[in-house]
Amino acid sequence: MNDKEILGSTESIRNTLNFQFDISWQMLEYHLKDLEDEESLWRPALKGLNVVNQSGIWYADWPDSEAYDIGPASIAWITWHITFWWSMVLNYSFGNGTLSRESVHWPGNITETKQRIIKLQNEWKNAVSCLSNDELVCCERTKWPFSDRPFYDLAGWLNLELMKNAAEIGYCRFLYAAQKQ
Repeated sequence: MNDKEILGSTESIRNTLNFQFDISWQMLEYHLKDLEDEESLWRPALKGLNVVNQSGIWYADWPDSEAYDIGPASIAWITWHITFWWSMVLNYSFGNGTLSRESVHWPGNITETKQRIIKLQNEWKNAVSCLSNDELVCCERTKWPFSDRPFYDLAGWLNLELMKNAAEIGYCRFLYAAQKQ
């Protein structure tokens, strides 16, 4: 490939990643719309991942495995999970790389959680839009949850994780609405 082909390829990658992100974000916005605290804290089964208030700080359960028998997560846990992985990616890719899972708490209500997610979205969009084409294809900023991959792979992973979490929230909302009837 010559320089012009590489530049065109990088722009194509960037455009595809932005398109995927925008679709994932729209799906998340749709499923978070009109979400209330009661629904976000509702547990779809007797066991499953949730958040727990301990002396005013909301901690998230952490699974020992990802086996199906751990049960389905609450929306509160899923939204915590979004803030967890997004905060970690931003900190390790654009910050000092010292953030830990234990430092990421659920805000305690869905309104503040939505605000935090919007803040993370803005930080991500700004950080990625400032990357040069060389930075997009190099591995230097790819440090969590994996390394030694081009940054565009990390951005693609983030898009998939966002879409997956949006779909999980949507499915949980369907279950909640059906059981309320």
